Amino acid sequence: MRAGIFSGDGLVDGSGRRRVEQDLLDVVTASPVMSGADLAREVTVAEPYTVQPLRGPASGTEPVATVVAVDLGIKSMTPHRLAERGVRTHVVPAGTTVQEVLALAPDGVFFSNGPGDPAAAVHEVELLRGVLDRRIPFFGICYGHQLLGRALGFGTYKLTYGHRGVNQPVMDRRTNKVEITAHNHGFAVDAPTDHDAVAPYDGGRYGRVTVSHVALNDGVVEGLECLDLPAFSVQYHPEAAAGPHDADYLFDRFIELMASGRTHRPLGTDDASAPATAPRTAEESDAASN
Repeated sequence: MRAGIFSGDGLVDGSGRRRVEQDLLDVVTASPVMSGADLAREVTVAEPYTVQPLRGPASGTEPVATVVAVDLGIKSMTPHRLAERGVRTHVVPAGTTVQEVLALAPDGVFFSNGPGDPAAAVHEVELLRGVLDRRIPFFGICYGHQLLGRALGFGTYKLTYGHRGVNQPVMDRRTNKVEITAHNHGFAVDAPTDHDAVAPYDGGRYGRVTVSHVALNDGVVEGLECLDLPAFSVQYHPEAAAGPHDADYLFDRFIELMASGRTHRPLGTDDASAPATAPRTAEESDAASN
């Protein structure tokens, strides 16, 4: 859906003539469509920067964890939420390579929210697969959630009516608790909500995946959790400021994932059973691509 809000000088053309309704509609329909738009490169940070921890053993110096956050349109509150928990966050441009990520020795990698069609984010999806191949803990929000879905081999699609604003009810299917959340997305991940599934990409390379959160208004997928890899994501905004704050716990979950060193157990469980599908190592992936 495209729309326009016109006022003041926007209501007249270059000759001073007042625009009629069809003139305004023509302006709207001439604007680019969102489907196929690769916009992260237009909004990402030009140069990397670091947000130091606000608390911890030596606040501002020794972090409880180091995170590389790929800026796809990141909100400043996201690294702030991590800093509140003692995390040092390196915010890097969308075009960063996996080698550049590894050079920062992260305990975890984060993909932010941002604009655009996830199907157009070819580089970012390949970067994320490099992270998954190396079993580096991953957390994605909004656009980052959609990119995790695509990295795992699921499709994405444009919603007829996007999710916008606050007071959006979402259920955490592990706890059956309902969260009031903030949304701003027009695309969604097409993954099964009635059963766990093997990620379709490359014959199940990334093992099993479950839909962890669903929107109660329309059943849209709002969260993914990998059962055989340390990776999860949500479609909404736990960093929302001024709120709601029901989903703050997701940052703690990310820190738990990084601190635990678990590589195949579902988060928050004591199930130490081996994965049904063993994901490839980075070396095996490199060999397979040669």
